[in-house]
Amino acid sequence: MKKHLILVVDDEPDLVTLVQHHLSREHYRVETAHDGETALAKARANVPDLVILDLMLPGIDGLEVCRRLRSDSKTSQVPIIMLTAKAEETDAVIGLAHGADDYIRKPFGVRELIARVATRIRAAETHEPPIDRQVLRVGNLTIDSIRHEVTLEGQPIRLTMTEFKLLRQLASRPGQAFSRGQLLDLAIAPDAVVIDRNVDVHVATLRKKLGQHGSLIETIRGLGYKFSDTSR
Repeated sequence: MKKHLILVVDDEPDLVTLVQHHLSREHYRVETAHDGETALAKARANVPDLVILDLMLPGIDGLEVCRRLRSDSKTSQVPIIMLTAKAEETDAVIGLAHGADDYIRKPFGVRELIARVATRIRAAETHEPPIDRQVLRVGNLTIDSIRHEVTLEGQPIRLTMTEFKLLRQLASRPGQAFSRGQLLDLAIAPDAVVIDRNVDVHVATLRKKLGQHGSLIETIRGLGYKFSDTSR
């Protein structure tokens, strides 16, 4: 059985030791880093299955580490859980907008963190489409689920795992409206932690990456979103 590798990044040694201990008890392999530079170097040298990343780090902060992980093809699909000591929801929203998949506020319970880790790893490994849907083409958009690649008019678009699943779910059924709850269940994870604007933030980032084609994702006021039916 594969032992997944978790990279824990935080500048509080006691917290890192505690998290490392409990993750190891759950049979995860764990690497640690106390600053952004070290975290990036370790992630590139040995790509983890998930990163637990503190928002406030010395030198390069967590948001910049997240951005760089997402911009590197080796680590662009790695799930990221961001830690924040601040109470404001805006910090979580900013983290999601920078490519994080989830967030958890300090102080947190170890059981809650372990559950989040298991959820994100499971979500990254499941929800694969049927064989005949492995490569999905809608107009000039191609979504390759085998390679986890998206191209628009022949140009590659780099997406996070959550963004990829969200786009694939919407584009697989053009014209069908999805509620935010359905998208959380189908595209993110059935037991994902829901915060206000979670799906909205991911959609906003996805639209930005699609550029002028971002309007393909239409807002259904009071409900959620749908992908434009280009056949009409």
